[in-house]
Amino acid sequence: MPRARAHIGAADIAAAVAARRRRAGRVDERLREEVARGMLMITTAGARVGQVNGLMVYETGGETFGEPVRITATTRLGDGEVIDIQRETHLGGPVHAKGVLILGAFLSARYSRFHPHAIVASLVFEQTYSIVEGDSASLAELLALLSSIGDVPLAQSLAVTGSVNQQGEVQPIGGVNEKIEGFFDICAARGLDGTHGVVLPEANVAQLMLRDDVVQAVADGRFTIHAVRHIDEAVEVMSGLPAGEPHAPHADTVNGRIVARLREYARLHGGERRWPRRPRAGAAAHADGVRGAPPAAPPAKQPKPPGRAKRAKRAQRRRSPAGRR
Repeated sequence: MPRARAHIGAADIAAAVAARRRRAGRVDERLREEVARGMLMITTAGARVGQVNGLMVYETGGETFGEPVRITATTRLGDGEVIDIQRETHLGGPVHAKGVLILGAFLSARYSRFHPHAIVASLVFEQTYSIVEGDSASLAELLALLSSIGDVPLAQSLAVTGSVNQQGEVQPIGGVNEKIEGFFDICAARGLDGTHGVVLPEANVAQLMLRDDVVQAVADGRFTIHAVRHIDEAVEVMSGLPAGEPHAPHADTVNGRIVARLREYARLHGGERRWPRRPRAGAAAHADGVRGAPPAAPPAKQPKPPGRAKRAKRAQRRRSPAGRR
């Protein structure tokens, strides 16, 4: 029988907390095994277009655990709709649906205020088979959308959590410690190389109470925590490119690429061809150098003779030998 002690130290409390999490962590262990085997697809290296590692939390046995989830977006020419696949399949709650509607409003107001928002997009949490609720992944969803529109690759060594409003401001979320630790454990199992980390709202920094191993990895530069206040800051962290100004777009910025693509969609939506027609063989180039020469104008019609002259002409034709039959 263990000997009773008069004082309880920090090590005793840490051991008790760890033992409680181990007792409740059977589901968490199984999920990590599935990630390690590749059954749950989570990429922690390289860069992808339209793909982001989001972070979610779940509760079991009185304990809260965090796990990454792959969020993907696709975009194409359309009528300005953002399709929430979770909602369409009844696998999304009302708060999550609200967050997706906010994303659609942000995109159209920021990039298509003065021309048609001629795009249709689809968003989905990959490999999820239960209800997805909450808006804490709306920052990750917006990053996936912007990446798909502008064809900008995003780092897969980083995970993202946070909510956004219609002005693009990043709002705080819950479960931030569990989310960070969940992604850290997966990255640590694969080997930390200094590129791994988490993007989170700056307002959540004051709530960070991470495990000692996570704190030490951050201090050693093997794991990074990026605190952001606006979507443009998150874009720069995830892409490594300057965000730029959407009202003064430049081709070397993320917002510049997005504006250029949406303007192209707007032209196509209005009926303009993406690729101009080739001029016909032998046709001269038009003034714009693209179209074939305009058709020749039809010959002008001769004015009809007045009635008296017309009758005189008929009489002359009858008198002539050639006019007789």
